[in-house]
Amino acid sequence: MNTMTLWHITPWEFAALAAAALLVGFSKTAVSGANTVSLAIFAAVLPARASTGVLLPILIVGDVLAVLTYRRHAHWPTLWRLFPAVAAGVVVGTVFLVWADDAMVRTSIGAILLFMAAVTVWRRRKAEAGGADEQPDSVATRTGRIKARSYGVLGGFTTMVANAGGPVMSMYLLSAGFRKLGFLGTSAFFFLIVNVSKVPFSVGLGLIDGHSLLLDAALAAFVLPGALIGKWAVDRINQRLFECLVIAATVLGGLQLLLR
Repeated sequence: MNTMTLWHITPWEFAALAAAALLVGFSKTAVSGANTVSLAIFAAVLPARASTGVLLPILIVGDVLAVLTYRRHAHWPTLWRLFPAVAAGVVVGTVFLVWADDAMVRTSIGAILLFMAAVTVWRRRKAEAGGADEQPDSVATRTGRIKARSYGVLGGFTTMVANAGGPVMSMYLLSAGFRKLGFLGTSAFFFLIVNVSKVPFSVGLGLIDGHSLLLDAALAAFVLPGALIGKWAVDRINQRLFECLVIAATVLGGLQLLLR
């Protein structure tokens, strides 16, 4: 079967999807949250629900590349603290997808992303005088546990309904004081595990099938060069710029969802 005819995709639309796949690779190894642009491109080219199913395997390819690149920098205490809340969020997101329409999904996630960005900017300014290291211990405190659970549920919900959990978790990791490599290593493992766990739910909802996987096979090759560009770029981005780019990508993603 010709991949280009699956959803009557034109060559220009396929090129847009390929560029979005390349951006997925870049976001996974450089600026997490930037793949909200990929989400927007996929949703614009493909039917909204179908785009979610096509994008998920592309994200998993990017996650594997990110884990291979930053596996030594993951902070596992943070991951173990997040997973139960994320699982609850994924279940809630699955139920939400059964009855919510596209407009409701976009509005809900866009509002969440903008709120998280605003909270993170406020917290960063408040704590600007303080330092942060590669091994944050904030999850050991009661406040840290509450924050991890709150962000975890939101992250699980948004990643299930629109593959948009990246910005939410980016905001959490920034607010927890992660430096650049710790941020990328922790988020790499987090999203690989979470995205793989979403596959059965997506198959059950009919979002992933043979047609979507055929298109994924054609697009996956574009993720690798994006990841290599991201690895090259991240060594040249200082911490302050890195944080500003992550927050900016989150705000743009939230606005894009609200204004569509």
